[in-house]
Amino acid sequence: MVNIIAWIVLGAIILDTILGAVMNYLNLKSMRAPLPDEFSDVYDEERYTKAGEYGAEKTRFSIITSLYSAAILLLFWFLGGFNALDVWVRGLEYGEIITGLIFISALMIGSSLLTMPFGIYNTFSIEERYGFNKTTWKTYITDKVKSTLLGALIGLPLLAGILAAFEYLGDYAWLVGWSGVVLFSLIMQYIAPTWIMPLFNKFEDLEEGSLREKITNYADNVSFPLKNILVMDGSKRSAHSNAFFTGFGKNKRIALFDTLIENHEEDELLAVVAHEIGHYKKRHIIKSTLISFAYTGIMFFLLGLALQSEMLFEAFYMENMSVYAGLIFFGLLYQPVNMIISPIMQALSRKHEYEADEWASKTTGKPEYMISALKKLSADNLSNLTPHPFYVFMNYSHPPVLQRIRAIRKT
Repeated sequence: MVNIIAWIVLGAIILDTILGAVMNYLNLKSMRAPLPDEFSDVYDEERYTKAGEYGAEKTRFSIITSLYSAAILLLFWFLGGFNALDVWVRGLEYGEIITGLIFISALMIGSSLLTMPFGIYNTFSIEERYGFNKTTWKTYITDKVKSTLLGALIGLPLLAGILAAFEYLGDYAWLVGWSGVVLFSLIMQYIAPTWIMPLFNKFEDLEEGSLREKITNYADNVSFPLKNILVMDGSKRSAHSNAFFTGFGKNKRIALFDTLIENHEEDELLAVVAHEIGHYKKRHIIKSTLISFAYTGIMFFLLGLALQSEMLFEAFYMENMSVYAGLIFFGLLYQPVNMIISPIMQALSRKHEYEADEWASKTTGKPEYMISALKKLSADNLSNLTPHPFYVFMNYSHPPVLQRIRAIRKT
């Protein structure tokens, strides 16, 4: 039955697909811009051409992937796939919670299998041709197995708790579900650096020497309780380079990709570390976490209302109402709201990046090293130096590197 909810969801899927295609098209056109003078010291004409080709191929691939995913979803929906799967899992007679876990797991496994060829092509074709892929088939398969097992071990109990809350707790279900997710997120932030991330990458203490001494001295000067400076074997999977801050409490740590250390001078690496510490000192992590928790609470509240709507289930041709199917359908129904909220969150993230850049530039007293680090990162990763403003507004969590450099020069 095509009711108002069906039209809303269908419209959101079509709009999101069209909007994504338009944004990618505009981004493709913007890649034809000449090399900005700012980057003439890290890009020659050959490398800049290669960066444009890499960006164009990734963009076209994104368009194809998006169209494919939308087509699969619409076919499954309008051919009655959700109801057929529901009838099958109900026939197993395992009870509402177990039935829900099977229903959602089947959808996730099916989606993963259908999109897996695209992931394989991206890794072993596109990334391979541009010199980034270092992943072996053994590592790729092992990562998939580990991710699946972790998802089952960690995700299924959480999902079972959410299903049980909405199944048995009535008006307070959204509050209990929200509280459970918040608690789960906090626990994961604490244990992930120590127990989960090492399952995929090797983390070693940065060796003693001038770099470690510079970072330690800097952390002391800005009163940052730095316990661990780690080097991650990012080169095991990719030639891309990065750095990140993770954990909280005693598990706070900064990790540098080995590829980053290999390609940058010590003062540039110090600037990168200072940027990450800047996020902590400016309380960006706490702010983002609190906003995320509040946003999740609103979603759970709206979910509680949506699960009571017969129209939601009629829109997807369901014979029976259930919490587990409602979770999936609410996610699709919520897409229009997410399309509005996401750019706002991206804008906040970009603001935080500017502030962290400013912090690093001022506290190290050497903004030129922050600039040279950003330039090298863009060249090493074949970044798009001239992305379209609309694409940036909708998708970028970090400002374009040229804008970051200009902001640093004004500091």
